[in-house]
Amino acid sequence: MLSKQKIFTLGFQHVLAMYAGAVVVPLIIGGALKLTQAQMAYLIAADLFTCGLATLIQVLGTRYIGIKLPVVLGCTFTAVGPIIAIASTTNIPTAYGAIIVAGIFVALAAPLFGKLLRFFPTVVIGSVVTIIGLSLIPVAMNNVAGGQGSPDFGQPRNLLLALLTLAIILIVNRFFSGFVRAISVLIGLAVGTTVAYFLGMVNFGAVSSASAISIVQPFYFGAPQFNIAAIVTMIIVCIIGMVESTGTYFALSKVTGKELKEQDIVGGLRAEGLAIVLGGLFNAFPYTSFSQNVGLVSLTGVKSRDVMFGAGFIMILLGLLPKLAALTTVIPNPVLGGAMVAMFGMVVASGITILSHVDLRQNENLLIAACSIAVGLGSSAVPQMFDHLPETMKMLCTNGIVTGSVTAVLLNLLLMHSKGTVSSAEMAAQTTGQEV
Repeated sequence: MLSKQKIFTLGFQHVLAMYAGAVVVPLIIGGALKLTQAQMAYLIAADLFTCGLATLIQVLGTRYIGIKLPVVLGCTFTAVGPIIAIASTTNIPTAYGAIIVAGIFVALAAPLFGKLLRFFPTVVIGSVVTIIGLSLIPVAMNNVAGGQGSPDFGQPRNLLLALLTLAIILIVNRFFSGFVRAISVLIGLAVGTTVAYFLGMVNFGAVSSASAISIVQPFYFGAPQFNIAAIVTMIIVCIIGMVESTGTYFALSKVTGKELKEQDIVGGLRAEGLAIVLGGLFNAFPYTSFSQNVGLVSLTGVKSRDVMFGAGFIMILLGLLPKLAALTTVIPNPVLGGAMVAMFGMVVASGITILSHVDLRQNENLLIAACSIAVGLGSSAVPQMFDHLPETMKMLCTNGIVTGSVTAVLLNLLLMHSKGTVSSAEMAAQTTGQEV
């Protein structure tokens, strides 16, 4: 049983792991929509508050809602473009109306999506988890170099700072055990930020300018408005999120050793649907399970849901206390990048471990893994190949997790079913590791 101090420390480590991703979405959207400083501050506060609330709903769970795995929910990057497009062509309340309806759709469609569990045998799960990890690596490397678009991108001091952070994490994992090893990422971030401070790379301006208290309120930007095109667009965004989250659930099930059943997937997606509705009500964002935290669970070996309770409460607190929230933004991008290399690499390693249980000497399995990973990684690495497609198709095809997952499922159906060697029951058994 973890003490309260350890729960808080480990939870804070998870918050730091997802914080950059959680904050960058409101910053991008707020900047694109030319929101005022006060509106931007509210957007960040509402996002953090809802992230915490959504995480608690997902982790705590009930009989019908929640995956009950150590998962953290955050705003999905897939929604950035559509939200900006909807709000720019109509208005912000229309974007939030679409988010609310899309959340209701996810909650209602969850049982149907749960039926698809049998189409995710071990070879598909391993491929999808590997794709998730590989799709995150460019994010880590951009941070290592200083952050995409930064004036000092690729400067030697950024690379050395990221290397130092990664080295600290590796040293702690090599020479320590127990709780100290579990907080290796937090130690790496602390040491890296301290060194960055003496190099003049830490700016506390955001802390001094932030307000002391912020109260999240429903419909901050006005009562929601509804537009059919906007709703359909946001539903597509949320379907992508459902695919991503299902892959994250499978990755966590392998890390934690918990067998996933259909009702677990349904409960997890229902919780995400509720979280998306809350995002619309509080004028935040659509939410999905964050893959980067899977790597942290794998790296630390701490699988307790209590840690995620701690992370959820910390995010709620940060949402209510913007000055405290701003303090976590002082961590330089290279320091975050160094930690991300270890965490995202662990997701890739988890996928490879899953695939190691598949007979890759069987040509069909080899083709499923090879083609799905290639398609997923390729569409993420060269998204411009889809520039001439309609906007909705482009949004789907540039998401490597979606293209890779769909490829894996379709190839599994085509290659395995065409041979007549794998029945639905056998596929379900492969997923759960049971005998037929």
